[in-house]
Amino acid sequence: MMAAMATRPAAARGEGGLIARLRAAIPGLRGRLTAKAPLAGVTWFRVGGPAEVLFKPADEDDLAAFLAGCPADVPLTVMGVASNLLVRDGGVPGVVIRLGRAFAEITVDPPLLSAGAAALDLNVARRAAEEGRAGLEFLSGIPGTVGGALRMNAGAYGSEVKDVLVMATALDRRGQAEVLGLEAMQLGYRHCGVPADRIFTGAVFSTTAGRPADIAARMTEIGEARGATQPVRSRTGGSTFANPPGHKAWQLIDAAGCRGLRLGGAQVSEQHTNFLINTGDATAADLEGLGELVRSRVFEQSGIDLRWEIRRIGVPAGEAVAESGGGGDG
Repeated sequence: MMAAMATRPAAARGEGGLIARLRAAIPGLRGRLTAKAPLAGVTWFRVGGPAEVLFKPADEDDLAAFLAGCPADVPLTVMGVASNLLVRDGGVPGVVIRLGRAFAEITVDPPLLSAGAAALDLNVARRAAEEGRAGLEFLSGIPGTVGGALRMNAGAYGSEVKDVLVMATALDRRGQAEVLGLEAMQLGYRHCGVPADRIFTGAVFSTTAGRPADIAARMTEIGEARGATQPVRSRTGGSTFANPPGHKAWQLIDAAGCRGLRLGGAQVSEQHTNFLINTGDATAADLEGLGELVRSRVFEQSGIDLRWEIRRIGVPAGEAVAESGGGGDG
């Protein structure tokens, strides 16, 4: 998953090659900078325009140096594995930051498990199971990374991040490190109160002792339930809307007659109505437009205003990001 800090088009800033600016402002940067980097292929929906510049930091020190030196007018957007993300067709202005292998380490020191922000939720659950540590099985049913799970207080199958989180680490826009305890995270239903300009770098979770066989059995149960109820083999993006208080989003969508509803190449899933699907040739505009159509019909039918759970970033096709000089380097 991600935290969007701004989406002002580069053209509005009247600048030339952004990579050249960044290299000049941040000497010694070790991470890779790539101009006009395609993003559609790394998103679950398989849609969307490019990043004006994509930055993959070498490690946390490199990310901190980047943040400390990055000009304040450059928009920054953090992207994980994009399992619950919609990139608009015009692409993402500024810099998209993707954390790589250096941020994916998982260590266990009972009763605690520490994981980098780029660690897959599934891998965290698997590692806990291998070590005979229970309590994180629900993460196996969340297709994302630890960073995204922190940003939205992800949850599934009766548990959520706030139930097991001890603390998180983050960098602010100046590159300064912060340690955030559970209270400071201000976690609620699909909500995190930490300012959007913080980039999570890791988390520490609490676990309890358990039999590996029992833990594995619970994860298998979760996997089977997910496969039976969600369109996991489709080009989708996870739950589209948050559940309103006292309601299930899918039931409201179904009651509004939206099961199977189509717009262009986008469709409301027949299997689970709170999922949108790219049937093969959808654009981001199709998917977002269909989501808004669903919201409108649900409001007309029930008076309930559905809130997007999928993060939508970037600009429409008519506002394509500016060309940035420099190609790829690093």
